[in-house]
Amino acid sequence: MSAAAEEQLPTGWVKRESKSRPGFSYYLHEETKTTQWEKPTTAKPPTAKRKYAASDTTKVRASHILAKHAGSRRPSSWREPNITRSLEEAKEIIRQHRKNIVEGRATFEEIARTESDCSSARKGGDLDFFARETMQKPFSDAAFALQVGEISDVVVTASGVHIIKRTA
Repeated sequence: MSAAAEEQLPTGWVKRESKSRPGFSYYLHEETKTTQWEKPTTAKPPTAKRKYAASDTTKVRASHILAKHAGSRRPSSWREPNITRSLEEAKEIIRQHRKNIVEGRATFEEIARTESDCSSARKGGDLDFFARETMQKPFSDAAFALQVGEISDVVVTASGVHIIKRTA
């Protein structure tokens, strides 16, 4: 990495190439070992995990259900070692999950535990509290726009297709 490119990052941050998905980069805070996909805007990394008050507007707590597709950043999961579905198929899966939740056929957490392609499935999709800059921009934008208890429409990121439920 050139010194000029490194100088554009806030103090303490370095840009790294993803080993699981060549061509994608992430950012590492060398002191705290904090990583994130979005380019950092401040030298201070997100605070280490702790429980935050609901009044803390710099962080939200959310759960999600993820359907990966063949073009996802890492097209494999705990459920499927090689995901081959198309983006459109993943969107339709997520639309159907949302419909089942809204119509009361299943809870968000039930579907997350059995159907989500994210390892957070074991926690009902719970991602705990996070700051806006720690998630991919479309995901953060959707999560921060939701009211507590509200479920998003379909959200597409490099990781796949999501629905998000804001929990705090």
